[in-house]
Amino acid sequence: MDTDERRRRILRITRSSGSVDVSELAARFAVARETIRRDLNALERKGLIRRNHGGARPVESAGFETTLVERTTQHVPQKTRIAAAAAQLLGEAETVFIDEGFTPQLIAAALPRDRPLTVVTASLAVAHALTDSEQTTVLLLGGRVRPGTLATVDHWASRMLAGLVLDLCFIGANGISREYGLTTPDPAVGEVKKQAVRGSRRRVLVGAHTKFGVVGFCRFAEVRDVEAIVTDTGLPSAEAQRYSLLGPQVIRV
Repeated sequence: MDTDERRRRILRITRSSGSVDVSELAARFAVARETIRRDLNALERKGLIRRNHGGARPVESAGFETTLVERTTQHVPQKTRIAAAAAQLLGEAETVFIDEGFTPQLIAAALPRDRPLTVVTASLAVAHALTDSEQTTVLLLGGRVRPGTLATVDHWASRMLAGLVLDLCFIGANGISREYGLTTPDPAVGEVKKQAVRGSRRRVLVGAHTKFGVVGFCRFAEVRDVEAIVTDTGLPSAEAQRYSLLGPQVIRV
């Protein structure tokens, strides 16, 4: 197997599993760990993966995005803590937008069931998570359903959102960067997120530490547009402080 083929296979493995380990890859391909490190460095220079201690993880881009099923297997304990902490920020909100994705789905499950709420979402999974609550009214945005994420997009969803004023928005992102803000690979998804941010009085960004420093194709908001960022302790405290200097409260759980 030549170098290019090995690197293509490493990229496929990284995208399918969500992360890879240098030692495991070295054993799998019967090469030295230093060879794998060179392969990962080369893929990182192309913007296809992001190195971490002992391995790498995929970078979502205009041409690649993890599916909802894949997200339900990655960093689940961290995402569960993030969701619980985010739900605590509900306050007196009566109308809430909940974004697509696994962490927002967990937020929906963590919302109180003993008070009236109106939840607007583009996510079929989020809507399903709220069907057991008699006091929650769910408004599911219309549009084209993206099979990988089970969420609606395009002008139907954007137009519905454009006519709403919401108390609170729980928003996710594929990438969070101090320089480039909140990004996502798909322009159609970005437009829905942009409308949700624009039409909400309060905005809370939720995302695991792996999203930080990642830059996607479409920017839909700036870091200063959100009042709080809820993430896990995998984000170093010094980096959290840098984000807080841009405006939002950064909560690490």
